[in-house]
Amino acid sequence: MNDFPTSHRPTADTAPGTTPSTAGRTASGASRRAVLRTLAIAGVLAGTTLSVLPPAGAAEGAPETYTLTIRHLDRAGTATGGYLTHVIGISGPGAEQETAPYDESGTVTLRLPQGRYLLDSTLSGPDPAAGTDWIVQPRLDLNGDTTVTVDARTTSPVDVRPPEPDARYLNSLAFVEATHEGRTRSANVMMARDGLRVAHLGPAAEAGSVKEWIDTYWSGAGADYALGYTFTSNRALTGLVRHPAATDLATVKIRAAAPDGAPASDGAAPTGFVSIQPSAGPTVGLARPLRLPGTATVLVTPERGLWDVDHTGPAAPETPPNRYSAYGFAVRAGATTTHTFGNAVFGPALDTTPGARPAGVRDGDTLALDVPLLADGDGHAPSAPRFHGAGTTLHRDGVLIGSRQGDPGRARFTTAPGRAAYRLTATATHGDGPAAGGRVTASWTFVSGGTSGPTALPLSIVRFTPALGLDGTAPAGTLVRVPVTVQGAAAETGVRSLTVSLSTDNGTTWTRVPVLDGKVGFRTPAAGRTVSLRAELTDTNGNTLTQTLRNAYRTR
Repeated sequence: MNDFPTSHRPTADTAPGTTPSTAGRTASGASRRAVLRTLAIAGVLAGTTLSVLPPAGAAEGAPETYTLTIRHLDRAGTATGGYLTHVIGISGPGAEQETAPYDESGTVTLRLPQGRYLLDSTLSGPDPAAGTDWIVQPRLDLNGDTTVTVDARTTSPVDVRPPEPDARYLNSLAFVEATHEGRTRSANVMMARDGLRVAHLGPAAEAGSVKEWIDTYWSGAGADYALGYTFTSNRALTGLVRHPAATDLATVKIRAAAPDGAPASDGAAPTGFVSIQPSAGPTVGLARPLRLPGTATVLVTPERGLWDVDHTGPAAPETPPNRYSAYGFAVRAGATTTHTFGNAVFGPALDTTPGARPAGVRDGDTLALDVPLLADGDGHAPSAPRFHGAGTTLHRDGVLIGSRQGDPGRARFTTAPGRAAYRLTATATHGDGPAAGGRVTASWTFVSGGTSGPTALPLSIVRFTPALGLDGTAPAGTLVRVPVTVQGAAAETGVRSLTVSLSTDNGTTWTRVPVLDGKVGFRTPAAGRTVSLRAELTDTNGNTLTQTLRNAYRTR
C-alpha cells in the first residue's frame, strides 16, 4: 500500500470559463470556495480494484471501444504499483467516462469508447520525504488500441519559494483544466508536504485549451505567503521555478476587531480565524487563527489575479459564528491592501458592484427591503449579525400598512395598487463588538406606483468612516475629519442636499456639522464618551433619507 496526496476529481460537463464542483455539478463561486476550504490535507490510500475488460466486440449501436494500456514507471525506471491514475472523458462517445484503474503490477488495461480523454497520474514511492510525481496528459485521443507510459523520470520539480528562507511550507494545490469541443474536465493534486514534481505527457493539445495553476502557502515569522501562478497554453507544466523577491509581492493586511470588550473565559484574548485565497479557480487557501483584536499579514503574488479574504469570529455554544468576507479585490506589487472586519462604525451599506441586487425592490404590489443594516466600518455585511432587536415599518400616505420584526434591514410588504407616498423605516440595536448597544435607524421617503416587474426603489444610504482603533475607539479631545460617502440612488442621480449632525450625549441633543470636500470636521468628546451621527439627505428627484447612528463609536 502507498500513501498518496489528496486528489479531487470533478466530473461534470463544464462550459468554458467555469469550474465543476466537488459534487459533480457546476457550483457558484462562493459555494465552491466554501467546499474547497473544508478539504483536509491528508493522504488517501490507492484503491486495489482491478478494472474488468468488457468483450472486444461492441453491442449493436454501442460506440466503438478500444483498449487503453497504461504502464507506470518509478524514478528508477522500474514498474511500480505506487500510483493513483484517473482517466476522464472530455469529448466524443467517451465524454461521460471516468475511471481510476489499478493493478499492482504497474500495468493496467481497460477498454473505453472512442474520444478525447484527460489522464493524470500521481506516483509516490515508499519514502514520503522523496516527494510526489504528478504527470498529466491533457490530450489522449483514443482512436485505436493505445499504450501510454507514465514515467516518473520525466518530471521536474515545482520549486516555488517565498523570499523568507526560514518560512515553513503549509500546503499546495496544482490544478489543470483541459477543454475540447466546448467541454472542460479537470484534475488536481493537493500536497501537505513539499516536494511535488510535474510533467506533461503526450502530444500538445489545441492552443489555449489547457489551463493550469499552482498555489503554494507558507508561514513566516512576521507574515504568511500565498504564492500562486497560472498558465494557459497547449500543454501541462513540466516543472516550475519561481523565487519572488519581496518587492514582487503585494501585502494584504487582515485586521479584525474583538467581538466584545471582555476576554475569553480562560482569561485569554478571544480567537477568530482569517483566510485568504485567489478568487479564480479552486484552491485550498491559507487559513490561520487570529487572537482578537489582531492583524494578520499575508504577502501574495499579483499575477495570480484577484483575491478573497474571510474573517470568522468566535461564537458562543449553539450560536452561528459571524463571518465577514471581501471577494475579488485587486493587489499590486509593492503596495498594501487592508481589510478591517467587525469594527465600528456599524450601519447600512450597499453592494455597489455592477449588477448587484438593489437595496429595495417593488414587484407589482410587493415591496421588499434588503439592506445590511449592521455592516461593519468597511462595509462588510455580517453573515449572522448580532443584535438585541430589529424592526421595519412601512407607511403609505401616512398610514401604517405593515410592521416586521427580526432580521435587520430585511422585510417584505404587500401594498395597495396605485401611486402613493411611502415612508420605509428600519431599525436595529447592535448586540456585541466595539459598538454594542449602538442603535441604527434608516428612514426613507419616496413615491411609488405598481410595477409590471421588479423595479429598484430609490433608496440611498450614508457611510461614515472615521479612523478607529480595533477596539472601535478614537482619541478623545482631537480634531478629526470623518469621510462621508453616499451610496445608492442619490449616488447615481445626484444629491440635492446633505446635512450631518453630531451628538455626544447619547442623542439627547444634536449639533449640525458642515460637510466640506466629502468630510465632516469636529472635536471628539472627552474619554469614555460616545459619538452619534445623523445624516439627512435629499436626492435630485426628491427622495429622502434620515439615518441615525446612535453611539456609533467611543473615545479613549
